Parts: sequence; structure tokens; C-alpha cells
Amino acid sequence: MKKIRVAVLYGGRSGEHEVALRSAASVINNLDRAKFEIVPIGIDKNGKWHLADPALLQQQTVSLPIYRNLPEVVLPSNPGGTETGVVALKPTDLASGGAGKASTAFDVVFPVMHGTNGEDGTVQGLLELAEVAYVGCGVLASAVGMDKDVAKRLIAAEGLPVVPSFCIRGSEWGAKKSTFAARAEKEFGYPCFVKPANSGSSVGVHKVKSAADFAPAVADALRYDTKVLVEKAISAREIELSVLENAKYGEAPLVSVAGEINPTHEFYSYEAKYLDENGMTMKIPADITKEQLTFAQDVARRAFTALECEGLARVDLFLDKNDGKIYFNEVNTMPGFTSISMYPKMWEASGVPYGELLTKLIELAIARKERRAALVRDFTQK
Repeated sequence: MKKIRVAVLYGGRSGEHEVALRSAASVINNLDRAKFEIVPIGIDKNGKWHLADPALLQQQTVSLPIYRNLPEVVLPSNPGGTETGVVALKPTDLASGGAGKASTAFDVVFPVMHGTNGEDGTVQGLLELAEVAYVGCGVLASAVGMDKDVAKRLIAAEGLPVVPSFCIRGSEWGAKKSTFAARAEKEFGYPCFVKPANSGSSVGVHKVKSAADFAPAVADALRYDTKVLVEKAISAREIELSVLENAKYGEAPLVSVAGEINPTHEFYSYEAKYLDENGMTMKIPADITKEQLTFAQDVARRAFTALECEGLARVDLFLDKNDGKIYFNEVNTMPGFTSISMYPKMWEASGVPYGELLTKLIELAIARKERRAALVRDFTQK
């Protein structure tokens, strides 16, 4: 049987670039070689795409490098015309077996990219325009999932619990600093959280403990995004669940057992996640009651559907230590994929091994591409 050619797209122009390199190493090392042929494409911090030789990457088990002396991948500047360089977005035809296609062509893209310019709908939009099958959420869910403010509004409209918050736009901040500070103090008090609306890995997130710290925290968060979320601080445990699209089209998404993150820092900051090897511990399954697990899984399933997610997502929740209530926190549409990341670990604990999970995700991507290919793209009067 002909192997499916998988382009593993990794790196990217994001503050989470190094995390993506580690995720990609795990993905490449765990893809089933009997079923898949791998085409690694690294995007460096300058935004250039590089086609890598899989043989050069075989021994990279921790972090996947981007070799800048390898061929640069370019997109066709004149569709249908003369193409130069290595054309990345030119998939093979699965139905024809890829006969006559260039050696750099592929069947499906696995975008192992986190944060902005990778997980926010931008790359997904490019792949949609190129009519390429790809793993994970589409443009809408990726963009909404990245915007914490919009995601929370949609989740609240679904009737699911969210922690109270409000947003500050950069265009409003200069003239209304005192107004926003007074609102934060009146509605939430201190401490409260200030975070960029569109960022990942807790970049730019501050736990504000006093009125004097509020303006500096907002100013710093605005360095990373043009919109900032101000959120009430609750004493909470961080509960996470992995969600997977059901292979039976139209059936409810599948949800894993719950896991818990226990940061050793004051909150689950960027430092706790990536800079301090003892910054957190994880517990899978989480030590919660059966009733709490059932409720958490229902929230995760409904959130996945409400945000129009496809393929996969990790849904992060807060469990209030004082009253036991569960709140939606955020959704990650391309969560970490290292061998010790929560998303694959929670599925392993639920009976789905890492390699099998990757196969399922690729099969879901191809099935979605086939459904969309059947849609009518023009209107003809009958």
C-alpha cells in the first residue's frame, strides 16, 4: 500500500518557536513509518521555510533543528505558470496515487506550530487556499481559540461557566487608564490577572497584586497584543482535558480523562512552563470526584463544539478550591506535542497510544479534505 506523505510543518515566527521544535521532534519520531513518509519543513524565526532531509532529523529526539543551508521552500508566485524553487503547497492526488507528481509533494500537512502565526488561523488559511489537507482546527476555530476574549464570550453564550473578565484595547488604553484601573479594582479587586488576549504559553501574563502594579502590567501585555484581558483571580486548580474529533462524522467528540497541572510558581507562568525544570508537576488522572470529571468532560465536549473545533484541542479549566465550581479557562487548538505534553499523555491514560493518536489525526484531516472537496464552489441556476 502506498504510504501517505506527511509534511510536518514546524517552528514559525512565534514566542513559542522552541516549544514547536520539541513538539515536532516527538511527532516525527512517533509517526508510523509503515504508513507514512515524512517531509519535514521548518520555518525559521525570520519566516523562511526550509525543506529538511528526514535522514538528518532521525536522531533529533528532543528538539528538531532548522538547517538554514537546506533548500528554501517557496510558494508559487504565479499559479499555473512557471514555478521556481521548492514548491511546498502542492499536494499529491491520493486518488491517482500521486503519479507524475514532484518528489516534494505531499498528501497532508501536520502543522506542529504553537501560538501566533501558527495556531491562530493564519497558516490554516494559507493551507485552505492551497486546498491542502491538514491536521487540526480550521481557520475559524484557530482564530477564536487564540483570542481569549472572543472564546470566553462564545463559551458564555453556550451557557458554560467562565471567570468574570473584561478587555482593554490598545486604542483605548492611553486615554482611559484611570477608568480601567478603577473598574478592575471595583469589579475584581486585587489580585487580578492581566494577559494578552492573543498569546500562548502565558507570555505577557501578570498576576497584579496592587493598584500601583495595574498600569505597568497592562502596558507590558500590550507589547504582545493590541487587546488585553483583565480577569478576576480565583484560587483554583488547573484541570485539563484532551478532545478528539469523532471519526464517525457527526458524532460527539471524544474526551480523555482529566489531568492536573500543579505549578510550583505562584501561577502557571512562562517560566514555570519552560525555564524551570521543576516549575510544575502533572497528575494524570487528576484527583477529582467522578461527578467533577463528568461535568468537566461535558464542558470540554461542549466547548469544542461551540468554538467549531475540528481534529483536536486541549480544553483548560479552573476548579475553584473554595467551592468546587468548574470554569472554562481557554482552548489550545494545537497543544504541545512532546512525549511528555499533557495532550498525548492524557490520551495515553485513556487507552490511545501516542503513535495511534497521530494516525487518527491524519486520517481525520484527510476525511475533512474529502468532505470539503465535495462542496459546490460556484452557483448554477437549475
